[in-house]
Amino acid sequence: MIRKILSPEPLFYDGGLLVARVWLGATFIVFHGYRKIVNPDGWEKLGANMANLGLDFALAFWGFMAAFTESFGALFLLLGLFTRPVSALLAITMLVATLKHVIADEKFSYPLEMMAVFVLIAFLGAGKFSLDKMIAENR
Repeated sequence: MIRKILSPEPLFYDGGLLVARVWLGATFIVFHGYRKIVNPDGWEKLGANMANLGLDFALAFWGFMAAFTESFGALFLLLGLFTRPVSALLAITMLVATLKHVIADEKFSYPLEMMAVFVLIAFLGAGKFSLDKMIAENR
């Protein structure tokens, strides 16, 4: 009986991944991505954070990439489409955000925690309830 309680059921594993993907994807679109992708005037300022990594050129491009990742990447995550690469891109975006907050001597726990979650999803994948799984089964 105890062994059954402690062993992860596939439904809980895949259901947990589904909840995490949908929750994170939706909140990133609403609270982060949408406002950035619809504001091209802010892309250069957003991209300026890449200077913390030594990339101080094409700032509008880097800003667009961050906005795209936080909006369309989050949508792909929600759907479970290209989950591993999208999660890796979101983790990199959170690394840049973490560095920005560390350098500005601001609270940085949120982007650091989100980076850990996206790295975890990049390793685990989308799970059974995803477009990635449906595509793999139809090949």
